[in-house]
Amino acid sequence: MNWFTAFVVFLLVWWTLLFTVLPLWTRPQPEADEATGWRGVPERPMMLRKLLVTTAISIVVWAAIMWVIQSPYLSFRASL
Repeated sequence: MNWFTAFVVFLLVWWTLLFTVLPLWTRPQPEADEATGWRGVPERPMMLRKLLVTTAISIVVWAAIMWVIQSPYLSFRASL
């Protein structure tokens, strides 16, 4: 696997994990909007924390994927 493919795999893992981390540590606005009754975005989204957590988890998952791909335990090539 070349570096570009590994980078694309990392981006796919990161993007997928971002949507699993986004709902963490969220609290809605305490007061709803008077006109619509909708609470809107969270009070404190803590995006930097979420991006760092997503990146840390992604590195671990990506490393596991790279290990499985490069290991001899899972191979789709014909053994001689």
